[in-house]
This record gives sequence, C-alpha cells and structure tokens, in this order.
Amino acid sequence: MNILVTGATGYVGGRLTTRLIEKKYNVRVMARDISRLDRRWDEAEYVYGDALDSDSLGDALNGIDAAYYLIHSMGSGEEFSARDLKAAENFAGKAEAAGVKRIIYLGGLGSSNEVLSKHLKSRQETGDKLREFGVPVTEFRAGVIVGSGSLSFEMIRYLTERVVVMVTPKWVDTKTQPIAIRDVLAYLIETLEIPETTGQIIEIGGRDILSYKDLMKIYADVRGLKRYFIGVPFLTPRLSSHWIGLVTPLPSKIAKPLVDGLKYELTCTSNIAHDLFNIEPISYRKAVELAFQRQKEGHIETIWSGAYSSLSGKDLRPVTLTQKEGMFIEKREVIINAPRPKVFKTVSRIGGKNGWFANFLWQLRGLIDRMIGGVGMRRGRRSDSELLPGDPLDFWRVEKVEPDQLIRLRAEMKLPGNAWLQFEIESIDENKTHLIQTAFFEPKGLWGVIYWYSIYFLHGYIFGGMIKDLKNKAES
Repeated sequence: MNILVTGATGYVGGRLTTRLIEKKYNVRVMARDISRLDRRWDEAEYVYGDALDSDSLGDALNGIDAAYYLIHSMGSGEEFSARDLKAAENFAGKAEAAGVKRIIYLGGLGSSNEVLSKHLKSRQETGDKLREFGVPVTEFRAGVIVGSGSLSFEMIRYLTERVVVMVTPKWVDTKTQPIAIRDVLAYLIETLEIPETTGQIIEIGGRDILSYKDLMKIYADVRGLKRYFIGVPFLTPRLSSHWIGLVTPLPSKIAKPLVDGLKYELTCTSNIAHDLFNIEPISYRKAVELAFQRQKEGHIETIWSGAYSSLSGKDLRPVTLTQKEGMFIEKREVIINAPRPKVFKTVSRIGGKNGWFANFLWQLRGLIDRMIGGVGMRRGRRSDSELLPGDPLDFWRVEKVEPDQLIRLRAEMKLPGNAWLQFEIESIDENKTHLIQTAFFEPKGLWGVIYWYSIYFLHGYIFGGMIKDLKNKAES
C-alpha cells in the first residue's frame, strides 16, 4: 500500500511516519521544505508540496492509496480558519483527480450542536471540506493528546512545574478525555487494515474523563510536587493566554485559540472506536508517566514546535543560506585536540538545557524577543544530545545536519534580516580536528545594517567565547 503523510514536520506526522515505515508500508512524505526532513527516514520518499498551492500537489498524490491529512495552521495568524479550509479544498480536489482511495484526517473533539470556539470549529469544518469531494474520508476526533513534546502536554507540564499556587479560571473545571499519543498512532495505523472505518467519523479518547485541574493535579502527583489552586471568576481567555505565554513556551497567539476551546467539554459521545478497533487506551496517569520517562531519557521523537505553523505566524518558505554581496560573514577557526566525532557531538549539544556560552546574554536576547512577539528562548530542543534538520533549538531552527561534518542553524528571532550560525568540522588526523564557526547576517535595508553594527561589539565576547568553550568541552 502506498501511503502519503502530510504534516511530517509536525508532532503527530513525524511519529506516524516512523511507525508506518516500521510496518513496511511504502511511505511518501510531503513538505514545503524537504531539507527539514533530510535523512530523517532512509526508507521514505520525499516530495515537495504545499496544500495552499494546488498546482504543487500532483506529484505528491500520484499513485497514492491512502493519504494522511495532518495539516493545520493555527499559529499562522487570525485567518488560520480560512487558510485551513482552502488547504483542505485544494488537497481533496487533487486527491480525487489522482485516484486516491481514502483520506485519513485527525481533527478535534467537540459537539456539533454547540457554538464551538474558532479553533475547534475550524478542525471540524476542515473535515467537512475534505468530504465535499469524491475521496472517502476517515476522520478521527481527539482532544488533549498526551505525550513527550505534545502541545497540550507541554502547556500542562510547564504550568504545573513552574507555578506552585495557581490562580485558575473557570475552564480548569471543564471535563476532557485525554488520550496518549501511542493510542492515537495505533488508531491512525490500524484504520488502514479495517475497511469498515472508511468514511466514518470516529471519536477517540483515553480511559479517563477528567477536568483540566485533574490533569495538572495528576501530573504534579507523578512528579512528586505540591500544587495549590485558587479559583477566580474574572480571568478571561485573553488574560489566560497571556499568562500561558509568559509561563510556558507557547506564544500567546497559539495559547489564545487553545484557551478559547477549553470551556467546551471534549469527551467522546460515540462507541464506534470501541466497536471497530481492538485497542484498549491507557490511563492519563500512565500516559504522563511514559511521557516523563521519554523526556528523562532524552528519547523525544518530535515536539509541537517542529511544525511551520507553530513558529513565526508567517507562511514564508524557509530562506536558505546563500553567499552574495551585502551579507555580513563573521568566521572563527580553532584547532581542537580531539577526534572529529567527539567535536561534532560537543557542538550538537549546544543550547536548550545545556545552555550557551554567556547564557545570560542569550536569555536576555530571548526575553527581548518574546516582548516584541518573537519565539524567545523557551522552545528548548527536542533532544539534549541529537540534532535533526527541522528541530527547534531555542530561537534557532536546525537547517542542515551532515553527521560529523556540519551543523547549520537559522535564526527565528525577530530580526531586521536573516541570520545563520554554522559549524564546519574537518578532520586533521585521528585526534585533531579543525572547527570553523561562521555567523552570517543578511540585512534587510538600512535598519538591518544599523542592527549589525550596533551589536557587533558583543560578537567578540559571545562568538569568540563560544568557539573557545566548544574547544575546552571537546578536549575535556
């Protein structure tokens, strides 16, 4: 069976692709920037495609039996709903023309009889739009997905870890039915071999129905934390989203549509999942324990901020590094008395919990970035020891990785231009390595030039200290 996975740079899509390959399906992944998936799966076929550009979808859908539609643009601004509908229309129309046999879509829970939030309504309208064409659609509807690196789980985790006494609005008492990411993936994969699921809307949830306060209490209990809750009636969704944006890595623009949907009870009202699948979902507590264990071990496959729409709110294709006039290039070199693999491993560990040289200055820059609407430093990194193309790394994005040879990061903080930080690692002999560290800046207009020179005095300390610090760590 030939399978297409869209949204492979995202949290669910990345994990789904791995498991489909393990089950020996012929997998094709579609992305707007194939380089972000470079070498992620050797067995997969890679193809460019943008659901907002109908003409780009033909090659992706040609010869496909089943297509997973895991695209949404909640973080792309106020018009995300209209963009989602347009993307679904383009995709379903091209899928019909290509003879695709079925579309499998992951949407959101919520009663169609209620006036849902813009986000929840958009998820269901996307399913409706996909069904307007001739390809049968299997739509799964899920609520809070619990797993290491998931958006909902990260919000719960950071709120519980960082705030001892929580002043809570009414929505913390709303009931929800969380489901572990492993169970979501099981449903998505098993549906391929169950013909009866074709054309169905299937609500999926975990074993427990809990309030959001319960979710935080159970997390705190698993972590051995004491947390206290004080309910107040006046904390609006907007204020809540700003509070979440301050305390957690979630930007307010993403937190706002999420919080708007928290006042609606998101539980399964149908037993169709139980009737059609031989899956026994695990409990919320077990899901939290597994997620925390994955984080502790550093075995986090994907994280929510890996997707495009979770980042800058722009729908720009990623710029790529180019050498041309007008680009500032700042290069530093050092000889390290250590073998090349060890130097590469040392460079691969920068950022996140491992920190940076002059970490207080990076944190200050991240704080300024958050204040002006940027991503800031709190996205961290997927793994403490491994970098893959497309990974977020604080306010950078991993643009390219060549094992033992090169790491290139692209800046995603607010800047009057484009910036990269690149590390090239060359072997001199078995125990000696040449490390080349290069900062690139492509200014945008006069303000970009002024910005570069205004902070240039810091570069000698920050970047000069960084390469010396990497040398010391690799040699120690």
